[in-house]
Amino acid sequence: MSVPVPDATPRSRATVQYETPRAAIHGPALELPRAIAHRGLSARAPENTLAAVRAAHAAGCRWVELDVQLLGDGTPVIWHDAGVRRCSNGRGKLRRLDIERARQLDVGSWFNPDFHDERMATLDDMLALLAACDMGLNLELKISYKHDPAALAETVIPRALAALPPSRLLVSSFDRNALRSARRQEADPHRLRLGLLYDRLPRGWQADAEALLASSVHLDWRKLRPGTVAAVHEAGLQLLCYTANDPATFLPCWEWGVDAVISDDPTLFASAENLGIV
Repeated sequence: MSVPVPDATPRSRATVQYETPRAAIHGPALELPRAIAHRGLSARAPENTLAAVRAAHAAGCRWVELDVQLLGDGTPVIWHDAGVRRCSNGRGKLRRLDIERARQLDVGSWFNPDFHDERMATLDDMLALLAACDMGLNLELKISYKHDPAALAETVIPRALAALPPSRLLVSSFDRNALRSARRQEADPHRLRLGLLYDRLPRGWQADAEALLASSVHLDWRKLRPGTVAAVHEAGLQLLCYTANDPATFLPCWEWGVDAVISDDPTLFASAENLGIV
């Protein structure tokens, strides 16, 4: 039996400290669950698929993190890699596929033969499912080699804004050009929250945050330091960490004030909290 992810928003730690000044610049803080399902519930279903999101919903997850890219014909699809070899029965680059060929791929059997009927999800399919399930989405604009950041943002952002309310949508990327294009699609940070994705916090991140009217910073939890958490909160932003699967090892990050964790299996964190580990 799966354990639902707690609905509790991040403990008062930093929220009270930055709620008032941040609202004027970045919009009100998102009410995020403590754990977000990475590429759907990717510990139990093939990543970035409708099945993974259904599994997340069934397990009690309220938010998922997913990747979006464009096929060669301009169709936005939920996919992480530049190619299809790792997560399908096909080969080749995403930018050389059209939706008809992409739909022919089996994108589930690599994970488990039970998912042999799973097909690549378009963004529209995924948004419809998330809306029906009343779930939140951290959508990463994934920029692979020879992909156009502006074209991706211009295609994706209007669809996402039309499908989900601002309180259930967070768009992130490692690519600053993609985020700049996203902000051009919606200038109001109350309507479109943007997240800055980094490996570790670099110099100049504050300038990125101000220029993009970002609402959050997303960092590799293994490289996190307590001073980093404090700096992000002092700037009025929320801090999310990726991709953690060991609640006990992650415990110091909660103590430093991290707002949410992205995990392949958020139910591990729910179980740990119920047992008093976190």
